[in-house]
Amino acid sequence: MLSGKKVLLAVTGGIAAYKTTFLTRLLIKAGAEVKVVLSPAAKDFVTPLSLATLSQNPVYWEYFDREEGSGEWHNHVELALWADLMLIAPLTANTMAKMAHAQSDNFLMAVYLSAKCPVFYAPAMDLDMYRHPANQENMAKLQTFGHVLIPAEEGELASGLEGKGRMAEPENIVQAIKEHLQSKAPLAGKKVLINGGPTYEAIDPVRFIGNRSSGKMGIALAEAAAAYGAEVHLVLGPTHLSPTNNELKLTRVESAQEMLRHCQKAFEKADLAIMSAAISDYRPANPASQKMKKSGDSLSIELMENPDILHSLGQLKRANQVLVGFALETHNALEFALQKLHKKNCDWIVLNRPSDAGTGFEHDTNAATFIKRDGKKFPLTLKSKTELAYEILDLLLEHDAFRSDLEVPGA
Repeated sequence: MLSGKKVLLAVTGGIAAYKTTFLTRLLIKAGAEVKVVLSPAAKDFVTPLSLATLSQNPVYWEYFDREEGSGEWHNHVELALWADLMLIAPLTANTMAKMAHAQSDNFLMAVYLSAKCPVFYAPAMDLDMYRHPANQENMAKLQTFGHVLIPAEEGELASGLEGKGRMAEPENIVQAIKEHLQSKAPLAGKKVLINGGPTYEAIDPVRFIGNRSSGKMGIALAEAAAAYGAEVHLVLGPTHLSPTNNELKLTRVESAQEMLRHCQKAFEKADLAIMSAAISDYRPANPASQKMKKSGDSLSIELMENPDILHSLGQLKRANQVLVGFALETHNALEFALQKLHKKNCDWIVLNRPSDAGTGFEHDTNAATFIKRDGKKFPLTLKSKTELAYEILDLLLEHDAFRSDLEVPGA
């Protein structure tokens, strides 16, 4: 859920600030890009250099560089708008009171008051401070702003007292954020099957019949679905590419028969299946067990038809499942795509025309026409395959029945 997210980590001046070095590493390990902003007092507990090194980004605590004398301005509005989410950890009683009453007396507070993204906060203070009615009231008030409280944990405090008040451990903070994002994601609780890439059909141990598919579209769809909270199973044909999101399930296959077996098994539990792979239509009927040597004569290879994976899933499809196919057509494109949609019992078909500039195999961009079973057409203009993947999912969420129990942004 944090893969690709831009996280703004705000650190205030409490002893728990030393844990933000571990917190930064965990956020980055989860796939996030991290920028850090400090309150003036936070520099007494953790160094900007440490956090800049770990985050691989500059650390901010003032509006301009006083020490260097360059006068370079740090734009608090731009920094706030950069973030997909803001995490304030540790949050001291002092900064919490400022947040509750919009007191902007330092750079961190100016960034916070400019933020439009979700805000998570992890309070840290001594036992009696944490219990104090004023702090409890401020904690609750921040929740009325829509902010997400990550409660303090029990344990030994800096004062030597035992009880509630210590900042949640970095692992627990990251987990709390993941769980919250998961619960709000438009595909939360859904199982999505995606296939992608080519298939290679063996002629002999070193030669094969295949095609030029790179797998980029399938990977983009899988990562977009995972970012939307789905439990994703990607069945990927032979390609040197790999998804960057390590939370999705990846099964690598080579032949169409392997892909059929894994797709059929995963489809049993899937809510949504998107079949973007470029399956080889034929395979050698009798692949050689040893490398074939040149004999000086012509060579004929008998081919047999491969299983039709999309058709097989269409036959297995239940009423509560959504099946999306891909059609790559060079002529009579719309006619053939519509035939494929109905013949293979799809709910949607993605029509590609490789003759269009910037589309087809191996490109980083693509354009398509997304067609629903009832004949509605949605032209998708040329864009990156990542952007196209999100656009396809957004259309599915907007128009298909499997999203009826979901809260969809903008719906």
